[in-house]
Amino acid sequence: MGEPLLIAQAIAIPTGVAVLAYLVVGLVIGVESMGVPLPGETTLIAAALLASQHHLKIEFVILAAALGAIIGDSIGYFIGRKAGRSLFERLGKRFHHFSEDRIVKAEKYFHKYGVWTVFFGRWVALLRIFAGPMAGMLRMHYPRFLAANAAGGIAWATTIGVVAYKIGDNADKIFGRVSVGALIAIAVVAVALYVVHKVRKRRREQAETAGTTESTEATGAAGAAAAESADVQL
Repeated sequence: MGEPLLIAQAIAIPTGVAVLAYLVVGLVIGVESMGVPLPGETTLIAAALLASQHHLKIEFVILAAALGAIIGDSIGYFIGRKAGRSLFERLGKRFHHFSEDRIVKAEKYFHKYGVWTVFFGRWVALLRIFAGPMAGMLRMHYPRFLAANAAGGIAWATTIGVVAYKIGDNADKIFGRVSVGALIAIAVVAVALYVVHKVRKRRREQAETAGTTESTEATGAAGAAAAESADVQL
C-alpha cells in the first residue's frame, strides 16, 4: 500500500476509524485533566506516532489533545470550586495521588507561582491532574485560570505532539508498526491495569484493616483474661 493511499485514508476522517482515535485522545486527556489519573500524555504520544505513519493527521491529534486539556481542566476547576477541600479529602481515601502531602505540595506551588502553576503544570504529571480542581478549590479568578489553562494546553499538546511526530520517521525501528487500533488498545489496557491495581490495593488495605482489628480484639481478650485471673487470685 503506497503512501498516497495511506494519506488519503487519513484525510477521509469523517467516516473513518480515525474519528474514534481523535475522540479517545480528547477523552483520555480530558478525564485526566479533571483529576482522574489516566495516561493522557502517553495517549497523545501514541496518537502522534500514528500520525507520523499517516494513519492520523497530526493537526487533528493536537487539536483533540488541546481541547481535551482545556475542557477537562475547566470542568475540574468548577468541580473543585464547588466541592472544596472535602473533594480532595474524599479522593485521598481512594487514590494515593491525592495523599495529604501531595495536596500540600500542590497548594504551595499555587500560592507561590499562581497561574504559572496552571501553565507549566501541564508538563508535570502530578500537577496535570491537580491543576483544575486545585485552582477551583483555591478560588483562582476564572478568566486568569482559563487564559493559563488554554495557553498551557495548546503549548503542551503542540510541543509533545510535534516532538513525537518528528521522531515518528524512526518509530518503526523503535516501537514497531502500530495501528489505529493500537491507540485504542493502549488506552483500554492502561485503564484496565489501573483498575486492577486499585482493586488489589483496596483488598490489601481491607486485609490489613481486618488483621489490625483481629489483633486489637485478641489483645483486648488477653487483657480481660488477665484481669479476671487477677480478680480470682485476690
